[in-house]
Amino acid sequence: MFSSIQNIFSIPELRRRILFTLGILAVYRVGAHVPIPGVDAAVLATFFAGTEGTLLGLVSAFTGGALERMTVFALGIMPYISASIILQLLTVVYEPIARLKKEGEQGRKTITKYTRYGTVVLSVIQGTGIAVGLQTMVGPTGEPVVTNPGLGFILLTVITLTAGTAFIMWLGEQITERGVGNGISLIIFAGIIALIPSAMVNSVRLLRTGALSPTILFLILVIMIAVVAAIVFMERGQRRVPIHYAKRVVGMRSVSGQTSHLPLKVNMAGVIPPIFASSIIMFPATVASLVDVPWVQTVANMMTPMHWVYNLFYVAFIIFFCYFYTAVTFNPVDVADNIKNQGGYIPGIRPGKATSDYLDTTLSRLTFAGAIYVSIVCVLPTILIGQFNVPFFFGGTSLLIVVAVGLDTASQIEAHLISRSYEGFMKGVTLKGRRG
Repeated sequence: MFSSIQNIFSIPELRRRILFTLGILAVYRVGAHVPIPGVDAAVLATFFAGTEGTLLGLVSAFTGGALERMTVFALGIMPYISASIILQLLTVVYEPIARLKKEGEQGRKTITKYTRYGTVVLSVIQGTGIAVGLQTMVGPTGEPVVTNPGLGFILLTVITLTAGTAFIMWLGEQITERGVGNGISLIIFAGIIALIPSAMVNSVRLLRTGALSPTILFLILVIMIAVVAAIVFMERGQRRVPIHYAKRVVGMRSVSGQTSHLPLKVNMAGVIPPIFASSIIMFPATVASLVDVPWVQTVANMMTPMHWVYNLFYVAFIIFFCYFYTAVTFNPVDVADNIKNQGGYIPGIRPGKATSDYLDTTLSRLTFAGAIYVSIVCVLPTILIGQFNVPFFFGGTSLLIVVAVGLDTASQIEAHLISRSYEGFMKGVTLKGRRG
Protein backbone atom coordinates (compact mmCIF):
# COMPACT_ATOMS: atom_id res chain seq x y z
CA MET A 1 0.00 0.00 0.00
CA PHE A 2 2.86 2.40 0.81
CA SER A 3 4.44 1.70 -2.58
CA SER A 4 1.09 2.52 -4.20
CA ILE A 5 1.02 5.86 -2.39
CA GLN A 6 4.52 6.53 -3.75
CA ASN A 7 3.28 5.65 -7.22
CA ILE A 8 0.56 8.28 -6.91
CA PHE A 9 3.12 11.08 -6.71
CA SER A 10 5.24 9.56 -9.48
CA ILE A 11 2.48 10.26 -12.03
CA PRO A 12 2.63 13.99 -12.90
CA GLU A 13 -1.02 14.35 -13.93
CA LEU A 14 -2.37 12.50 -10.89
CA ARG A 15 -0.01 14.40 -8.59
CA ARG A 16 -1.25 17.71 -9.99
CA ARG A 17 -4.87 16.68 -9.57
CA ILE A 18 -4.42 15.58 -5.97
CA LEU A 19 -2.41 18.67 -4.98
CA PHE A 20 -4.96 20.90 -6.74
CA THR A 21 -7.81 19.20 -4.85
CA LEU A 22 -6.02 19.59 -1.52
CA GLY A 23 -5.34 23.26 -2.29
CA ILE A 24 -9.00 23.94 -3.10
CA LEU A 25 -10.12 22.17 0.09
CA ALA A 26 -7.62 24.26 2.07
CA VAL A 27 -9.14 27.43 0.59
CA TYR A 28 -12.59 26.16 1.58
CA ARG A 29 -11.48 25.56 5.15
CA VAL A 30 -9.95 29.05 5.38
CA GLY A 31 -13.21 30.60 4.21
CA ALA A 32 -15.09 28.60 6.85
CA HIS A 33 -13.34 30.74 9.50
CA VAL A 34 -13.99 34.21 8.01
CA PRO A 35 -16.93 35.69 9.98
CA ILE A 36 -19.60 37.92 8.49
CA PRO A 37 -19.63 41.52 9.82
CA GLY A 38 -21.92 42.67 12.59
CA VAL A 39 -22.23 39.41 14.57
CA ASP A 40 -20.99 38.97 18.13
CA ALA A 41 -19.09 35.68 17.89
CA ALA A 42 -18.99 35.08 21.65
CA VAL A 43 -22.76 35.43 22.08
CA LEU A 44 -23.37 33.28 18.99
CA ALA A 45 -21.10 30.55 20.40
CA THR A 46 -23.19 30.35 23.57
CA PHE A 47 -26.34 29.97 21.46
CA PHE A 48 -24.89 27.07 19.46
CA ALA A 49 -23.31 25.41 22.51
CA GLY A 50 -26.32 23.19 23.04
CA THR A 51 -27.17 22.35 19.43
CA GLU A 52 -25.37 19.00 19.23
CA GLY A 53 -27.88 16.38 18.19
CA THR A 54 -30.29 19.01 16.82
CA LEU A 55 -31.00 20.12 13.28
CA LEU A 56 -28.65 23.08 13.68
CA GLY A 57 -25.96 20.64 14.76
CA LEU A 58 -26.53 18.62 11.58
CA VAL A 59 -26.37 21.74 9.40
CA SER A 60 -23.22 22.87 11.19
CA ALA A 61 -21.65 19.43 10.58
CA PHE A 62 -22.38 19.65 6.86
CA THR A 63 -20.81 23.13 6.71
CA GLY A 64 -17.75 22.12 8.73
CA GLY A 65 -18.77 24.35 11.65
CA ALA A 66 -19.20 27.42 9.41
CA LEU A 67 -22.82 27.94 10.49
CA GLU A 68 -22.14 28.08 14.22
CA ARG A 69 -19.34 30.57 13.59
CA MET A 70 -21.61 32.42 11.10
CA THR A 71 -18.88 32.75 8.51
CA VAL A 72 -19.12 33.65 4.82
CA PHE A 73 -19.66 29.93 4.10
CA ALA A 74 -22.45 29.55 6.67
CA LEU A 75 -24.99 28.42 4.05
CA GLY A 76 -22.58 25.77 2.81
CA ILE A 77 -23.32 23.94 -0.42
CA MET A 78 -26.93 23.09 0.46
CA PRO A 79 -28.55 25.79 -1.77
CA TYR A 80 -26.68 24.32 -4.73
CA ILE A 81 -27.88 20.82 -3.85
CA SER A 82 -31.46 22.09 -3.51
CA ALA A 83 -31.22 23.76 -6.91
CA SER A 84 -29.85 20.53 -8.40
CA ILE A 85 -32.81 18.62 -6.96
CA ILE A 86 -35.27 21.08 -8.53
CA LEU A 87 -33.59 20.86 -11.94
CA GLN A 88 -33.47 17.06 -11.86
CA LEU A 89 -37.15 16.91 -10.93
CA LEU A 90 -37.91 19.26 -13.81
CA THR A 91 -36.14 16.93 -16.25
CA VAL A 92 -38.89 14.41 -15.47
CA VAL A 93 -41.97 16.65 -15.39
CA TYR A 94 -41.04 19.62 -17.64
CA GLU A 95 -40.52 18.83 -21.31
CA PRO A 96 -38.19 21.76 -22.27
CA ILE A 97 -35.73 20.76 -19.52
CA ALA A 98 -36.08 17.09 -20.51
CA ARG A 99 -35.13 18.02 -24.09
CA LEU A 100 -32.07 19.88 -22.83
CA LYS A 101 -30.91 16.74 -21.02
CA LYS A 102 -31.03 14.80 -24.32
CA GLU A 103 -28.92 17.39 -26.19
CA GLY A 104 -25.65 16.07 -24.83
CA GLU A 105 -22.84 18.34 -23.65
CA GLN A 106 -24.52 21.59 -24.73
CA GLY A 107 -27.72 20.68 -22.91
CA ARG A 108 -25.75 19.75 -19.80
CA LYS A 109 -24.05 23.15 -19.81
CA THR A 110 -27.43 24.90 -20.07
CA ILE A 111 -28.84 22.87 -17.17
CA THR A 112 -25.70 23.68 -15.14
CA LYS A 113 -26.25 27.38 -15.87
CA TYR A 114 -29.86 27.16 -14.65
CA THR A 115 -28.65 25.33 -11.54
CA ARG A 116 -26.27 28.18 -10.77
CA TYR A 117 -29.05 30.73 -11.14
CA GLY A 118 -31.27 28.65 -8.87
CA THR A 119 -28.47 28.44 -6.31
CA VAL A 120 -28.22 32.22 -6.14
CA VAL A 121 -32.00 32.59 -5.75
CA LEU A 122 -32.20 29.99 -2.98
CA SER A 123 -29.17 31.51 -1.25
CA VAL A 124 -30.83 34.92 -1.20
CA ILE A 125 -34.04 33.45 0.25
CA GLN A 126 -32.27 31.35 2.87
CA GLY A 127 -29.77 34.11 3.64
CA THR A 128 -32.62 36.55 4.25
CA GLY A 129 -34.23 34.14 6.69
CA ILE A 130 -30.96 33.67 8.57
CA ALA A 131 -30.28 37.42 8.67
CA VAL A 132 -33.74 38.14 10.09
CA GLY A 133 -33.41 35.25 12.54
CA LEU A 134 -30.01 36.47 13.77
CA GLN A 135 -31.54 39.81 14.74
CA THR A 136 -34.00 38.04 17.06
CA MET A 137 -31.38 35.86 18.75
CA VAL A 138 -30.04 36.75 22.19
CA GLY A 139 -27.54 35.18 24.56
CA PRO A 140 -28.24 33.57 27.96
CA THR A 141 -28.20 36.95 29.70
CA GLY A 142 -30.18 38.78 27.02
CA GLU A 143 -27.31 40.29 25.02
CA PRO A 144 -28.09 40.49 21.26
CA VAL A 145 -26.18 38.43 18.70
CA VAL A 146 -26.30 41.26 16.14
CA THR A 147 -24.58 44.43 17.31
CA ASN A 148 -26.27 46.81 14.83
CA PRO A 149 -29.52 45.30 13.53
CA GLY A 150 -31.43 46.85 10.66
CA LEU A 151 -31.87 46.80 6.91
CA GLY A 152 -28.18 47.43 6.34
CA PHE A 153 -27.22 44.32 8.31
CA ILE A 154 -29.77 42.20 6.43
CA LEU A 155 -28.54 43.34 3.01
CA LEU A 156 -24.88 42.89 3.94
CA THR A 157 -25.53 39.42 5.39
CA VAL A 158 -27.56 38.25 2.39
CA ILE A 159 -24.91 39.46 -0.07
CA THR A 160 -22.09 37.88 1.97
CA LEU A 161 -23.80 34.50 2.39
CA THR A 162 -24.88 34.36 -1.25
CA ALA A 163 -21.38 35.20 -2.45
CA GLY A 164 -19.95 32.55 -0.11
CA THR A 165 -22.24 29.83 -1.47
CA ALA A 166 -21.49 30.86 -5.07
CA PHE A 167 -17.77 30.64 -4.31
CA ILE A 168 -18.16 27.16 -2.76
CA MET A 169 -20.10 26.10 -5.85
CA TRP A 170 -17.23 27.29 -8.04
CA LEU A 171 -14.69 25.48 -5.84
CA GLY A 172 -16.64 22.23 -6.21
CA GLU A 173 -16.79 22.61 -9.98
CA GLN A 174 -13.04 23.19 -10.11
CA ILE A 175 -12.39 19.98 -8.15
CA THR A 176 -14.66 18.06 -10.53
CA GLU A 177 -12.98 19.42 -13.66
CA ARG A 178 -9.35 19.76 -12.61
CA GLY A 179 -9.08 17.66 -9.44
CA VAL A 180 -9.94 14.06 -8.58
CA GLY A 181 -13.66 14.52 -9.28
CA ASN A 182 -16.84 14.58 -7.17
CA GLY A 183 -16.20 18.17 -6.12
CA ILE A 184 -19.48 18.78 -4.27
CA SER A 185 -19.24 15.49 -2.37
CA LEU A 186 -15.64 16.25 -1.40
CA ILE A 187 -16.66 19.70 -0.13
CA ILE A 188 -19.18 18.07 2.22
CA PHE A 189 -16.64 15.35 3.05
CA ALA A 190 -14.05 17.98 4.04
CA GLY A 191 -16.56 19.81 6.22
CA ILE A 192 -17.39 16.65 8.16
CA ILE A 193 -13.78 15.50 8.45
CA ALA A 194 -12.81 18.90 9.85
CA LEU A 195 -14.95 18.17 12.91
CA ILE A 196 -13.09 14.96 13.81
CA PRO A 197 -10.41 16.59 16.05
CA SER A 198 -12.91 18.62 18.07
CA ALA A 199 -15.25 15.61 18.36
CA MET A 200 -12.40 13.45 19.67
CA VAL A 201 -11.28 16.12 22.13
CA ASN A 202 -14.87 16.56 23.32
CA SER A 203 -15.26 12.80 23.82
CA VAL A 204 -12.04 12.64 25.85
CA ARG A 205 -13.22 15.59 27.94
CA LEU A 206 -16.56 13.89 28.62
CA LEU A 207 -14.68 10.71 29.55
CA ARG A 208 -12.40 12.53 32.01
CA THR A 209 -15.25 14.41 33.67
CA GLY A 210 -17.28 11.24 34.06
CA ALA A 211 -20.09 12.42 31.80
CA LEU A 212 -19.24 9.55 29.44
CA SER A 213 -18.37 6.15 30.88
CA PRO A 214 -15.69 3.92 29.28
CA THR A 215 -18.33 1.25 28.62
CA ILE A 216 -20.53 3.63 26.65
CA LEU A 217 -17.53 4.99 24.74
CA PHE A 218 -16.51 1.43 23.84
CA LEU A 219 -20.07 0.69 22.72
CA ILE A 220 -20.00 3.82 20.53
CA LEU A 221 -16.75 2.72 18.89
CA VAL A 222 -18.18 -0.76 18.26
CA ILE A 223 -21.27 0.77 16.63
CA MET A 224 -19.08 3.03 14.47
CA ILE A 225 -16.88 0.13 13.31
CA ALA A 226 -19.96 -2.00 12.56
CA VAL A 227 -21.55 0.82 10.58
CA VAL A 228 -18.35 1.43 8.60
CA ALA A 229 -18.05 -2.29 7.81
CA ALA A 230 -21.70 -2.40 6.70
CA ILE A 231 -21.21 0.65 4.47
CA VAL A 232 -18.11 -0.80 2.80
CA PHE A 233 -19.86 -4.16 2.27
CA MET A 234 -23.04 -2.65 0.82
CA GLU A 235 -21.31 0.00 -1.30
CA ARG A 236 -19.27 -2.72 -3.02
CA GLY A 237 -22.23 -5.10 -3.31
CA GLN A 238 -23.65 -5.65 -6.80
CA ARG A 239 -25.85 -7.99 -8.80
CA ARG A 240 -24.05 -9.26 -11.91
CA VAL A 241 -26.53 -9.90 -14.71
CA PRO A 242 -24.97 -12.38 -17.20
CA ILE A 243 -24.90 -11.33 -20.86
CA HIS A 244 -24.06 -13.65 -23.74
CA TYR A 245 -22.90 -12.35 -27.12
CA ALA A 246 -23.57 -14.46 -30.20
CA LYS A 247 -20.90 -15.31 -32.77
CA ARG A 248 -20.62 -12.50 -35.31
CA VAL A 249 -18.47 -11.31 -38.21
CA VAL A 250 -16.48 -8.10 -37.73
CA GLY A 251 -14.77 -6.94 -40.91
CA MET A 252 -12.94 -9.89 -42.43
CA ARG A 253 -12.76 -12.01 -39.31
CA SER A 254 -15.21 -14.00 -37.22
CA VAL A 255 -15.59 -13.20 -33.53
CA SER A 256 -16.66 -16.10 -31.34
CA GLY A 257 -19.39 -15.74 -28.78
CA GLN A 258 -18.44 -14.14 -25.48
CA THR A 259 -19.88 -14.02 -22.00
CA SER A 260 -19.89 -10.86 -19.94
CA HIS A 261 -21.99 -9.35 -17.18
CA LEU A 262 -23.82 -6.13 -16.38
CA PRO A 263 -23.03 -4.98 -12.79
CA LEU A 264 -26.02 -3.46 -10.98
CA LYS A 265 -25.04 -1.96 -7.64
CA VAL A 266 -27.20 -2.43 -4.57
CA ASN A 267 -26.91 1.28 -3.87
CA MET A 268 -26.87 2.87 -7.33
CA ALA A 269 -27.53 6.35 -5.94
CA GLY A 270 -24.55 6.44 -3.56
CA VAL A 271 -24.64 9.25 -0.99
CA ILE A 272 -26.99 11.41 -3.07
CA PRO A 273 -30.26 10.36 -1.28
CA PRO A 274 -29.21 11.33 2.29
CA ILE A 275 -27.60 14.56 1.03
CA PHE A 276 -30.72 15.47 -0.97
CA ALA A 277 -33.02 14.46 1.91
CA SER A 278 -31.02 16.52 4.40
CA SER A 279 -31.06 19.49 2.05
CA ILE A 280 -34.84 19.34 1.61
CA ILE A 281 -35.42 19.24 5.38
CA MET A 282 -32.74 21.79 6.25
CA PHE A 283 -33.94 24.48 3.87
CA PRO A 284 -37.13 25.46 5.77
CA ALA A 285 -36.20 24.03 9.16
CA THR A 286 -32.96 26.02 9.53
CA VAL A 287 -34.80 29.31 9.04
CA ALA A 288 -37.63 28.16 11.33
CA SER A 289 -35.19 27.34 14.13
CA LEU A 290 -33.88 30.94 14.05
CA VAL A 291 -37.32 32.61 14.16
CA ASP A 292 -38.52 33.43 17.68
CA VAL A 293 -42.22 32.65 17.14
CA PRO A 294 -43.87 30.03 19.41
CA TRP A 295 -45.59 27.91 16.77
CA VAL A 296 -42.57 28.13 14.45
CA GLN A 297 -40.32 26.99 17.27
CA THR A 298 -42.66 24.06 17.93
CA VAL A 299 -42.32 22.95 14.33
CA ALA A 300 -38.56 23.46 14.48
CA ASN A 301 -38.31 21.33 17.63
CA MET A 302 -40.17 18.52 15.85
CA MET A 303 -37.59 18.64 13.06
CA THR A 304 -34.65 17.62 15.23
CA PRO A 305 -32.74 14.41 14.43
CA MET A 306 -33.98 12.71 17.61
CA HIS A 307 -37.68 13.39 16.95
CA TRP A 308 -39.80 10.76 15.25
CA VAL A 309 -41.34 13.34 12.88
CA TYR A 310 -37.91 14.29 11.53
CA ASN A 311 -36.88 10.65 11.13
CA LEU A 312 -40.15 9.82 9.37
CA PHE A 313 -39.66 12.58 6.81
CA TYR A 314 -35.96 11.77 6.52
CA VAL A 315 -36.53 8.09 5.73
CA ALA A 316 -39.34 8.93 3.30
CA PHE A 317 -37.12 11.38 1.40
CA ILE A 318 -34.20 8.92 1.36
CA ILE A 319 -36.35 6.16 -0.16
CA PHE A 320 -37.82 8.58 -2.70
CA PHE A 321 -34.45 9.90 -3.82
CA CYS A 322 -32.96 6.39 -4.00
CA TYR A 323 -35.58 5.47 -6.60
CA PHE A 324 -35.60 8.87 -8.28
CA TYR A 325 -31.83 9.23 -8.71
CA THR A 326 -31.49 5.63 -9.87
CA ALA A 327 -34.21 6.22 -12.48
CA VAL A 328 -32.44 9.39 -13.65
CA THR A 329 -28.98 7.78 -14.00
CA PHE A 330 -29.98 4.32 -15.32
CA ASN A 331 -32.43 3.80 -18.17
CA PRO A 332 -33.31 0.08 -18.63
CA VAL A 333 -34.74 0.72 -22.12
CA ASP A 334 -31.51 2.30 -23.39
CA VAL A 335 -29.39 -0.42 -21.79
CA ALA A 336 -31.58 -3.16 -23.32
CA ASP A 337 -31.30 -1.52 -26.75
CA ASN A 338 -27.52 -1.30 -26.46
CA ILE A 339 -27.28 -4.97 -25.52
CA LYS A 340 -29.50 -5.92 -28.45
CA ASN A 341 -27.58 -3.77 -30.94
CA GLN A 342 -24.32 -5.42 -29.87
CA GLY A 343 -25.76 -8.87 -30.47
CA GLY A 344 -26.06 -9.71 -26.78
CA TYR A 345 -28.84 -11.22 -24.71
CA ILE A 346 -29.58 -12.26 -21.13
CA PRO A 347 -29.97 -16.07 -20.91
CA GLY A 348 -33.65 -16.97 -20.76
CA ILE A 349 -34.80 -13.41 -21.55
CA ARG A 350 -35.88 -12.22 -24.99
CA PRO A 351 -34.02 -9.17 -26.35
CA GLY A 352 -35.82 -5.81 -26.43
CA LYS A 353 -38.76 -5.02 -24.16
CA ALA A 354 -38.53 -8.26 -22.18
CA THR A 355 -34.90 -7.43 -21.34
CA SER A 356 -35.75 -3.86 -20.29
CA ASP A 357 -38.61 -5.16 -18.11
CA TYR A 358 -36.29 -7.71 -16.51
CA LEU A 359 -33.63 -5.06 -15.82
CA ASP A 360 -36.27 -2.69 -14.44
CA THR A 361 -37.66 -5.33 -12.08
CA THR A 362 -34.18 -6.39 -10.93
CA LEU A 363 -33.10 -2.80 -10.39
CA SER A 364 -36.29 -1.96 -8.45
CA ARG A 365 -35.64 -4.82 -6.04
CA LEU A 366 -32.01 -3.82 -5.61
CA THR A 367 -32.99 -0.19 -5.08
CA PHE A 368 -35.48 -1.18 -2.39
CA ALA A 369 -32.75 -3.09 -0.54
CA GLY A 370 -30.37 -0.15 -1.03
CA ALA A 371 -32.93 2.36 0.23
CA ILE A 372 -33.57 0.31 3.38
CA TYR A 373 -29.82 -0.01 3.96
CA VAL A 374 -29.21 3.74 3.56
CA SER A 375 -32.17 4.57 5.82
CA ILE A 376 -30.95 2.24 8.58
CA VAL A 377 -27.38 3.56 8.39
CA CYS A 378 -28.52 7.19 8.49
CA VAL A 379 -31.18 6.93 11.20
CA LEU A 380 -30.54 4.01 13.56
CA PRO A 381 -26.97 4.87 14.73
CA THR A 382 -28.00 8.48 15.30
CA ILE A 383 -30.94 7.41 17.47
CA LEU A 384 -28.87 4.90 19.45
CA ILE A 385 -25.85 7.14 19.97
CA GLY A 386 -28.07 10.15 20.67
CA GLN A 387 -29.24 8.42 23.82
CA PHE A 388 -25.66 8.71 25.16
CA ASN A 389 -25.41 12.47 24.52
CA VAL A 390 -22.28 12.39 22.34
CA PRO A 391 -21.36 14.82 19.53
CA PHE A 392 -23.63 14.57 16.49
CA PHE A 393 -20.58 13.98 14.27
CA PHE A 394 -20.81 10.31 15.11
CA GLY A 395 -24.21 10.08 13.39
CA GLY A 396 -24.86 7.58 10.62
CA THR A 397 -25.36 10.17 7.88
CA SER A 398 -21.90 11.62 8.47
CA LEU A 399 -20.30 8.17 8.51
CA LEU A 400 -22.07 7.17 5.29
CA ILE A 401 -20.87 10.29 3.46
CA VAL A 402 -17.31 10.02 4.75
CA VAL A 403 -16.89 6.30 3.98
CA ALA A 404 -18.72 6.31 0.63
CA VAL A 405 -16.97 9.42 -0.70
CA GLY A 406 -13.65 8.07 0.55
CA LEU A 407 -14.21 4.77 -1.28
CA ASP A 408 -15.21 6.58 -4.46
CA THR A 409 -12.18 8.88 -4.36
CA ALA A 410 -9.88 5.93 -3.72
CA SER A 411 -11.38 4.02 -6.68
CA GLN A 412 -10.80 7.00 -8.98
CA ILE A 413 -7.19 7.33 -7.88
CA GLU A 414 -6.74 3.58 -8.33
CA ALA A 415 -8.14 3.84 -11.87
CA HIS A 416 -5.39 6.37 -12.68
CA LEU A 417 -2.77 4.01 -11.26
CA ILE A 418 -4.00 0.93 -13.11
CA SER A 419 -4.29 2.84 -16.41
CA ARG A 420 -0.55 3.47 -16.18
CA SER A 421 0.34 -0.15 -15.36
CA TYR A 422 0.70 0.42 -11.62
CA GLU A 423 -0.74 -1.78 -8.89
CA GLY A 424 -3.81 -0.54 -7.05
CA PHE A 425 -3.85 0.35 -3.36
CA MET A 426 -3.92 -3.29 -2.27
CA LYS A 427 -2.74 -6.30 -4.28
CA GLY A 428 -5.55 -8.61 -5.27
CA VAL A 429 -8.22 -6.12 -4.24
CA THR A 430 -10.13 -3.94 -6.69
CA LEU A 431 -12.08 -0.95 -5.40
CA LYS A 432 -15.36 -0.82 -7.27
CA GLY A 433 -16.59 2.65 -8.18
CA ARG A 434 -20.14 3.81 -7.56
CA ARG A 435 -22.59 6.15 -9.21
CA GLY A 436 -23.39 9.51 -7.63
